[in-house]
Amino acid sequence: MGVITKLVNWGRIKSPWVLHFNTGACNACDIEIIASLTPRYDLERFGVILKGTPRHADVLLCSGPVTRQIESRLKKIYEQMPEPKFVVAVGTCSCSGGVFNGCYNVKGGINSTIPVSAYIPGCPASPKAIIDGVVKLLMSLEKVEEKEKCKQKKK
Repeated sequence: MGVITKLVNWGRIKSPWVLHFNTGACNACDIEIIASLTPRYDLERFGVILKGTPRHADVLLCSGPVTRQIESRLKKIYEQMPEPKFVVAVGTCSCSGGVFNGCYNVKGGINSTIPVSAYIPGCPASPKAIIDGVVKLLMSLEKVEEKEKCKQKKK
């Protein structure tokens, strides 16, 4: 792993850029995600910045179940994100399909279409839970990077 790659990975862990994407939710989790970014809860204190394009995002915050209409768009957005990319399922609907599970047009949770890195349950998930989930994801990424450093030193 080169110096540039290490520097980019360090920057992504210390200041992740997130993209918020609604896959068909009732908007309750969307309101809570936006609330977590306001000065009252201040997710930005951890370096998290909301971006409007998947090409600049490191973390995809998804809310709502995956519908047949949105499935191809979700895959396309996921493919446009640079590596390493992480997906956070916010709310019961994005974790498992929630109350919409079993409907004719609902495929299920986010993990039915793309791999999910972290789950934040709740209907709706509170801003405190969203912040806790994102911070735990960032901490786990730091631990993974530390383990890789230890493996490289042993070799």
